[in-house]
Amino acid sequence: MRILRALVSVAGFGLLLAGIAWTHRWMGGDLREFVQPEAIAVVVGGTLAALFISFPRRSRSGALAAALNLARHRGVPVDTLVPVFIALAYTARRQGWAAIEAEIARLQDPFVARALSLSVSGLPAEVVRETLDVEARIAAEREEEQAQVFEAAARSAPTLGVLGGLLGLMRVIEQTAWSAAAAQGVAAALVAAVYGVGLASLVFQPLAARLRARARVNAQRRALTIDGVLALRDGAAPSVVEERLAGYLQRRRTDLASVA
Repeated sequence: MRILRALVSVAGFGLLLAGIAWTHRWMGGDLREFVQPEAIAVVVGGTLAALFISFPRRSRSGALAAALNLARHRGVPVDTLVPVFIALAYTARRQGWAAIEAEIARLQDPFVARALSLSVSGLPAEVVRETLDVEARIAAEREEEQAQVFEAAARSAPTLGVLGGLLGLMRVIEQTAWSAAAAQGVAAALVAAVYGVGLASLVFQPLAARLRARARVNAQRRALTIDGVLALRDGAAPSVVEERLAGYLQRRRTDLASVA
């Protein structure tokens, strides 16, 4: 399934590029005009340089890892955690908190495991909530910064594309008289602007939007985790846990009957 999602994304991007290429050819253009190493160097190299200046290494590497993670891992819906906490409430009722400790090692969500570990450690509920709130806020800020990296790239690429186009126009004006050859030179000079706008619109902005969407889901999962852990800490019954977490549900509550 993961490979299929990646293939669908690649196919969609390829279809978009094919549509642009076909439109260019249909209007009488030559695809070889886009083979401009100088334009690529100005736009890509300049964008990377701007990111190096604007963000520390940790932010850049984190943004790249998060972008790769979009293709490798599907986002987990928020409401999938609700049955987990209902099942944990049943476990705590029947077998006690010692059984909860045994479940922590099997959890795949590190924030849920961390929250449960704090809860079983004997710390006061206020300390548990404050600690988890701080960690959730730091994680949200980190994910927001990752999206900002690609937003910065989306702002820089078109500007650098225009800069590359202006440099090309200067060279054309200096070296040729205004003729058909000069017109071809102007078209080639504008390739840098095409690269800049294309990268911003088709790569950087979509990546930033998807990272923000994933960050919103992660923030909701962390908020649900905090509420769920504190409900368990209060010794709430499974039905009470469901009611306290009902606001996070995106599916009907009848779907949760299987965990009882």
